[in-house]
Amino acid sequence: MEQGSNIQDYKGILRQIIAEIKSTRVVIANRINNSMIEMYWNIGKHLTEKGIAEGYGSSVVNRLSADLKSEFPNMSGFSPRNLWDMKRFYEFYSQSIEKLPRRIAVLDEDEKLRHSVAVFNKDQKLQRTVAVFEMILPKEASILSWSHHIQIFHKSKSIEEACYYIESAVKMGWTRDVLLNFIKADAYGKSKLLPKHHNFSTALPDHLQEQADEILKNTYTLDFLGITQPIKELELESKIVEKIKFFLLELGFGFTFIGNQYRLSLGKKDYFVDLLFFHRKLRSLIAIDLKIGEFEPEYVGKMNHYLGLLDEQVRMSDENPSIGIILCADKDHVEVEVALRDINKPIGVADYNLPFSTKDLQEVIRQEIRAWDIAENAERLKESEL
Repeated sequence: MEQGSNIQDYKGILRQIIAEIKSTRVVIANRINNSMIEMYWNIGKHLTEKGIAEGYGSSVVNRLSADLKSEFPNMSGFSPRNLWDMKRFYEFYSQSIEKLPRRIAVLDEDEKLRHSVAVFNKDQKLQRTVAVFEMILPKEASILSWSHHIQIFHKSKSIEEACYYIESAVKMGWTRDVLLNFIKADAYGKSKLLPKHHNFSTALPDHLQEQADEILKNTYTLDFLGITQPIKELELESKIVEKIKFFLLELGFGFTFIGNQYRLSLGKKDYFVDLLFFHRKLRSLIAIDLKIGEFEPEYVGKMNHYLGLLDEQVRMSDENPSIGIILCADKDHVEVEVALRDINKPIGVADYNLPFSTKDLQEVIRQEIRAWDIAENAERLKESEL
């Protein structure tokens, strides 16, 4: 009996030590990555300050690459191409150095000490920098890999856009390929410029309104489904479930998938929620209704009914009200606003992008109708000739 107890104690000790080693490895890896990114920043700064430019400067960079590889044979990352990327990295973000005095002014004393903020003279020009790298980039930058950074500063049009992708990639765990897909889909532009449609300001408590708004997008990109022709709603749902990992990445941080065609009952009648999720930050059930066509006002009443049943039958006592998202191929913002006006449950309406759009679908339908009319008219003409 004592031996069994010792075995259990040993297993517990082993689990704790393994967990400690793993967490320490993550911390060490983050520190190494942070140091490497800062080193690349400083190398880029040196190249910029020495006036190394593409063209005549190529021979300098090629020689520098060869000498660095010789000096540090066990280190990678000193190819000519990567050295140019370090220079571009520094030049892209250093555009905001001139904004540092304004940024520093709003920091409290603890933050100033923690960042070892630069000292400025009367002309507000930089005299000494200790942690300018940290001041310019969001804190997530030190966690993100260099390959992620290359994608971001090469394809972003502004520092604000780049910071958005840095923060999102870390928060949502985007791989480099997933990050590239979001950049191609202009996730930044859509998140900032397009209005969102919901009734959260009237249907949710004050402390949940902003959080609920943050989790809703105006438009969702579903290119990852690989759909190239019109499909039915159940087929769209099936495709999403097949690639639920990618759909969760598109939804954003905090979503946990519960199931599809989730059954709700009232009396002798059953109702089915297309996709049901739980959001960890909001602590709310999230019901998603999929539609392959344009938004119709009756969709809101249906979702309102589903949310009432979820709150009564599924929601736990310590959870917040359930939230609905109606995902359509297209929507008219005025029609959505009118439909949501007197609804008491929190509902958002968004559209989605596919390679095969709603307009394509409508054109196919019109062509089929025209073909059917032509065939029918030809048949009638033949009958009349007989």
